[in-house]
Amino acid sequence: MDGVWTIDSMPEMTGKRVIITGASGGLGLETALGFAAKGAEIVFAVRNMEKGHQAAAGLLGKFPKARVEVERLDLADLSSIAAFAAEMLRKHDSLDVLVNNAGVMIPPYRQTKDGFELQFGSNHLGHFALTGRLLPLLLQTPGSRVVTLSSIAAKSGYIYFNNLDGHLGYGAMKFYGQSKLANLLFARELQKRLSAAGADTISVACHPGVSNTNLISRGSGKQAGRAMAMLWGLMSQSAAMGALPTLYAATEPKLYGGEYIGPTGKGGRKGYPGFDLSVDHKMNEETMAKLWRVSEELTGVSYDFQVRPQESGGKEERLYGVKL
Repeated sequence: MDGVWTIDSMPEMTGKRVIITGASGGLGLETALGFAAKGAEIVFAVRNMEKGHQAAAGLLGKFPKARVEVERLDLADLSSIAAFAAEMLRKHDSLDVLVNNAGVMIPPYRQTKDGFELQFGSNHLGHFALTGRLLPLLLQTPGSRVVTLSSIAAKSGYIYFNNLDGHLGYGAMKFYGQSKLANLLFARELQKRLSAAGADTISVACHPGVSNTNLISRGSGKQAGRAMAMLWGLMSQSAAMGALPTLYAATEPKLYGGEYIGPTGKGGRKGYPGFDLSVDHKMNEETMAKLWRVSEELTGVSYDFQVRPQESGGKEERLYGVKL
């Protein structure tokens, strides 16, 4: 169709490597299908390996020549994140796109393995730690990108620095909005720091509008009830449409970093992807910097963009990445 961006608009991705968190279903799987259609090599970073292998098999049924890898990653466990990243660094020497897609939405109050409130811990802190640990691969790959999924819930989000763990009270939707605003602020602050370091990697945020996925299961991993699923289906667009902003953010050549991509329909709820400027008022520099510092302290992961000369056969090696 003229004037709209679809998978057909994507550049070829043959020879490119993409990691997608939460690729076993919903938006993550639809995103993987989009990349596979363009020839990318895809790493399914999933908590449930059985579902991950099933999803990968389904993708291979549609794209038999696709290169797919399934690896375990639990974003609610910092040790799992460290193990996953170590495996990626061991097996690969490049990473073209990291898609921070996985998320949990409005669960009852729970904590991650490390004692964080589940939504803030998984949706934001988990991806913060993962990105930092994969930074060496990203920064040594020309034109690489970090794509972080936020939500229209970020518009009403607020960072409760005095109550990040919910000890002063917990509201599921309020804390979901906090985690999604954190995703957005992280993506923008990451771009600021990448630019300051002169890196070729860029950071772009996006959101899927209101899309028909199983996020409404409230983090249980089970299918939502029939009535709720039917109502959600009437309100939302397909997961395939919801994945388009992610694919746009990951591949559109005219992006320079720091953009926020979402559906262009009314209220950003549905439609084809484009620029979303509705949350620019949320981009408070002080809040972004404070969130970054707090995230470093909580996860134990600090980003180091400096280039250091190393003795290795007389050659200078570029060492980027995590400083622990």
